[in-house]
Amino acid sequence: MQSFEYYCPTEIVFGRDSENKVAEKIRRHGGKNVMVIYGGGSAVRSGLLPKIERLLMAGGFTALKVLGGVKPNPRVNFAREGVREAIAANIDFVLAIGGGSVIDTAKAVAIGTANPGTDIWEFWQKKYPVEKSLPVGVILTIAAAGSETSDSAVLTDEESGKKAGLSTSFNRPAFAIMNPELTYTVPKYPLVCGISDIIMHTLERYFSHIDGNEFTDLVAESLIKNVINQSRIVINDPQNYDAVSEIMWCGSVSHTGFTGLGRERDFSAHKLGHELSGRYDVAHGASLTTMWAWWARSVYMIKPERFARLAENIFGITDGTVEERATAFIDRLEQYFKELGMPTNFTELGIGVRKDEELRYLADMCTGGGTKEVAIFKPMNRDFVLDIYRKANR
Repeated sequence: MQSFEYYCPTEIVFGRDSENKVAEKIRRHGGKNVMVIYGGGSAVRSGLLPKIERLLMAGGFTALKVLGGVKPNPRVNFAREGVREAIAANIDFVLAIGGGSVIDTAKAVAIGTANPGTDIWEFWQKKYPVEKSLPVGVILTIAAAGSETSDSAVLTDEESGKKAGLSTSFNRPAFAIMNPELTYTVPKYPLVCGISDIIMHTLERYFSHIDGNEFTDLVAESLIKNVINQSRIVINDPQNYDAVSEIMWCGSVSHTGFTGLGRERDFSAHKLGHELSGRYDVAHGASLTTMWAWWARSVYMIKPERFARLAENIFGITDGTVEERATAFIDRLEQYFKELGMPTNFTELGIGVRKDEELRYLADMCTGGGTKEVAIFKPMNRDFVLDIYRKANR
């Protein structure tokens, strides 16, 4: 193993009825005045939000502030409103009920409330380091982004169309309550987007020039293989507890950093996909599956043995040369995404074939107007990024 530092302090409360412990966990982490943040009406219709409010009131939390309406690709303006309301209500703990967008919004509100003199977008633009935040708790309702255990959060600025991520240890939630049964009513498209995101979070850490991390590789490969196998069960039986629980836990582990110990984080497909989400407001997981295979075909010859190893250990492909097995893996994973109903080009994504000037805009946004290279496995300049967008533009 290569050298690494690993820190994941989030307390995991996993299993049926685990949400019943929410008041106890908030109190343990010092919360008194709580803001509850959620997404659409499903949290209300399912009865989960009213249940959590009752549990908190019964637990002695008389000062509650509830804020709903978080959208996919969470908006910075919504988070700003959350900060204003949290400061006015003297909030000292933020509870997210939902998936990645809700959790990322809660993290932003927590940072903004603890730093009232600084606009939160300034932190996401890396103008200031984060030095304090409020504690955040999570009740997870969809297995996807892994934000419940990660140090990252993503926001979108509506005015500029820029989508930006922020990684800091202050983004680690204090606890994550994970009851697989709470995901039973997730519609198919968000479900498969989440499954795709889990796989991508692991792949983005897998491609590296750093060798000698055998255990890390085995963990990553096993996680991807398990998600693929379990997803085929869940698609046909979304209330299969065993399969759903496997995917939920894999989603959390995939973004703790554990599947990439001893090497850098590349996140090439995320950088490409973020510009699609920021510009066209498409689902995050869909933006990743749209871009991944085109990126992979553009870079696999840098280290084809990495791709070939995945071909064998995930799909059992052993025939052919290293290069042939590498391309077979790319093709097979792309086909799997198609089986899920995920897009693999712009038309399937629903944005259609775009004019070249729009592709140039995307490339500029990705590379700071051509002033920087992005990613590590293959540092991508503006021309390289533009070429990948052109390949996906069909």
